Amino acid sequence: MEKPADNKIEKENVIMSSMRGIHMVPMDTIGGFEVRPGIYEMNGATAIPCGVNFTVYSNGATSCELLLFRKLEEEPFAVLKFPDNYRIGKVYSMIVFGIHIEDFEYAYRMDGPYEPRKGLLFDKNNYLLDIYAKAVTGQRIWGVKKDDKICYKARVVKDDFDWGKSKNPLIPMEDLIIYEMHVRGFSRHESSGVKYPGTFEGLREKIHYLKELGVNAVELMPVFEFDEMMDYREVDGKPLLNYWGYNTVSFFAPNTSYTANVEYNHEGTELKKLIKELNDNGIECFLDVVFNHTAEGNEIGPSFSFKGFDNNIYYMLTPDGYYYNFSGCGNTLNCNHPIVQQMIIECLRYWTTAYHVDGFRFDLATILGRNEDGSPMNNPPLLKSLAFDPILGNVKLIAEAWDAGGLYQVGNFPAWHRWAEWNGKYRDDLRNFLKGDYGLGGVAANRITGSKDIYNPENRGNNASVNFITCHDGFTLWDMYSYNSKHNEANGWDNTDGSNDNRSWNCGIEGETDDREVLKLRNRLVKNAAAVLMMSRGTPMFLAGDEFCNTQFGNNNAYCQDNEISWLDWNRLQKHEDVFQFFKYMIQFRKEHDIIRKFSGSCSLGFPEIQVMEPRDDCKVLRVIYAGRNRENTGDDIICLAVNVFWEEQEFTLPVLGLGLNWYVMADTGMRYIENTIPKPGKEPLVLDGRIQMIPRSVCVFKVK
Repeated sequence: MEKPADNKIEKENVIMSSMRGIHMVPMDTIGGFEVRPGIYEMNGATAIPCGVNFTVYSNGATSCELLLFRKLEEEPFAVLKFPDNYRIGKVYSMIVFGIHIEDFEYAYRMDGPYEPRKGLLFDKNNYLLDIYAKAVTGQRIWGVKKDDKICYKARVVKDDFDWGKSKNPLIPMEDLIIYEMHVRGFSRHESSGVKYPGTFEGLREKIHYLKELGVNAVELMPVFEFDEMMDYREVDGKPLLNYWGYNTVSFFAPNTSYTANVEYNHEGTELKKLIKELNDNGIECFLDVVFNHTAEGNEIGPSFSFKGFDNNIYYMLTPDGYYYNFSGCGNTLNCNHPIVQQMIIECLRYWTTAYHVDGFRFDLATILGRNEDGSPMNNPPLLKSLAFDPILGNVKLIAEAWDAGGLYQVGNFPAWHRWAEWNGKYRDDLRNFLKGDYGLGGVAANRITGSKDIYNPENRGNNASVNFITCHDGFTLWDMYSYNSKHNEANGWDNTDGSNDNRSWNCGIEGETDDREVLKLRNRLVKNAAAVLMMSRGTPMFLAGDEFCNTQFGNNNAYCQDNEISWLDWNRLQKHEDVFQFFKYMIQFRKEHDIIRKFSGSCSLGFPEIQVMEPRDDCKVLRVIYAGRNRENTGDDIICLAVNVFWEEQEFTLPVLGLGLNWYVMADTGMRYIENTIPKPGKEPLVLDGRIQMIPRSVCVFKVK
């Protein structure tokens, strides 16, 4: 295995090779430090053999100062003003000799015009966080409010993590099963049983669980540095935080409050260890990235970074200097300005190379396709650049194809055969169908068989749809069948926040109950959803905890709840062991049958690749048959999904087969044919005469053998 020291030597050789032709000797003395013009192409602060290279950009500033601080101190011990000849174009760059990264933190001050109506907010007294900072100070301890007088500062990170021979799994999109989770909430509850709850290490301790469940991709809600205390409130004596983290402070820095240990100048090590171990266990790691806005907010928000460097470049502004708010969070990042494009591309390249990230889910991604005036673009340069970027060539790009400004692009997101989408129509249509809304058979068939009516394979390929019924935003799967209405009173907004469009059903009683029949029905409906999701064409994704009926007690917008409302209660794993086993079984069943996920060769019995039985809107039992060759290409593989969402029993007949072949029941959420919904190996019930009687609101899966 390659030694860490070898990594260091190799990196230093790469840096030195970029300096050929430059004599590495000081040229000036500023503030008591020997300095010289730096490496202008190297953004941010980078340790080099002789010191540290600092490079920063501003289009509108008239001067720039580098501030050096002792660790955890608020006043600089040195102020180094960039000489005019250290600026080329709009870029300031300086090498400071003889300083060690462990001995300082840093920030900048930019001078220039202050004309808010023109979008110019320069303030020579304002300490600014480096936009390219790889680590941010002042955020280490979760839930501690930062004094308004304390500024964000950056640290230089020593990138000497040893990846050994670890490789990205490179799992094809159609083979993924994505598990969306919140890093803190996944293991914070005392029932998680981990040594380091609520951290990257806590998640790493649970990798064995993820492997047992069978998921092969985790999608982490924001892990970039964010300020959970930004909108701190108390409601009924309980603290409310910005728990989800959709308020980025720094795009290049990991959230230090998610670490079990202090990582001074090695920030990101625990996250890298997590990703390495996930990859080594065949699990990809995706990051939920928020390039649509920042934590600086609108006109009354703080100015700690982007606003102070170039407010009128980094944000979409109205003609009189106010902030467009297509994000719903106060400001909108000006993604298609060339400078912002460059920053985003460099950021994603950094996470891909330095952290081995396997994919990115882009929050409110339609904003990335808006012009500088906010109008939608037909051919957005940023999205196209990301699609064709060579460094990003193997990472998954997944768009949340809508924003808070009303731009909804599900099925129409600019893709270049590279972008996949969260299929919001799959979520909405399947929620309606599975709770029993009548007349949706045809729509449901389209969603289950790959949504080709939305994603034309000629234009979008076969892997554009990420299918989901639940995600962090909305009800959990258990709550979807426990509540007719949201119950967000604990958020402190008189239950006015969160969506009213939940498409849920409480099975007759609102909320928690001891009614055995209601609980039995809810259990069945959860399994129905799991079965249909895993039997659908497209990439399935579900919310962490759905596999053991985790509840948020009816809260469908738990963005501020850092407590039992949002934390996974692992006690429910034992309570709902049957649901966990069903999820596990259906995930494995999907993996074993390629025909569910893709075309696998023609079936010799004449069955088409996909056949929908009675595809009418008013059909009582929707049946989808997948057919093709088995994994070894030694014979036919034929599977049928049958869904009875009607409130009465339904009878139907399975297609007639050739001599010696029979239909067998592989799953039955109604437990008419299988006592515990899934069969014991080799004990699958035979279907006599092909006749099936399904109980109300149940799902069956059949296989030919």
